[in-house]
Amino acid sequence: MALIYFFRHGQAGTRDDYDRLSPLGERQARELGGWIARQNLRFDSVIAGGLRRQRETAALALNAAFEIDAGWSEFDLDAVYQQIAPQLAAEDPGFRRHWEELQSTIASGDDGIHRRWTPPDAAVVEAWIRGRFPIAAETWSEFNRRVREAGQRFTALPEDARIAIFTSATPISIWISEVLGGLPPERVLRFAGASLNTGITILSARAGRLDLFMFNAVPHLGDPGLHTFR
Repeated sequence: MALIYFFRHGQAGTRDDYDRLSPLGERQARELGGWIARQNLRFDSVIAGGLRRQRETAALALNAAFEIDAGWSEFDLDAVYQQIAPQLAAEDPGFRRHWEELQSTIASGDDGIHRRWTPPDAAVVEAWIRGRFPIAAETWSEFNRRVREAGQRFTALPEDARIAIFTSATPISIWISEVLGGLPPERVLRFAGASLNTGITILSARAGRLDLFMFNAVPHLGDPGLHTFR
């Protein structure tokens, strides 16, 4: 059977400079590369999404040429936030209060806030997936369509094919949903929220059928201190 290896990127930067690997993220990517080498894995095709953190992870893990396909990029949370948060704050005083507190915490220099998923984050993403407000940024439906189209090339692979895709938590979760027969957006995001940095998810492909083979494994991260979600 063919195997499609999804590798989530390493830990990213801070909220104001997210699309890059942190020093810890760079270490996670190198640890992933060491595991790939020890397993003697050879890939017929290596693809990275168009984002810097995805490309940096691929480069550190494999030290080899790879194809860039923006179809595997994560959705632009900054753009979604900038366009939805003001509209949500205008109608919901509770959200506005939490959003202002979040901004104050960021401004205070509290490093921990960069690694936490907060109530305003959840509220903005929920409003986005439900299409509650008009935005110029990519919608949830458009994002889903883009990621599914990026993966269509892998629905008919040679039996012994090995494909590597360096991407992000939500695109991986969308394809998990695909092989499980379709899940509501909230369930897709639960998979994304559980995804570890440089976690390995594998889909198997046989006779045009995709199945979940492995989810979110981190055999290369023996030190629990290397286990991060953001």
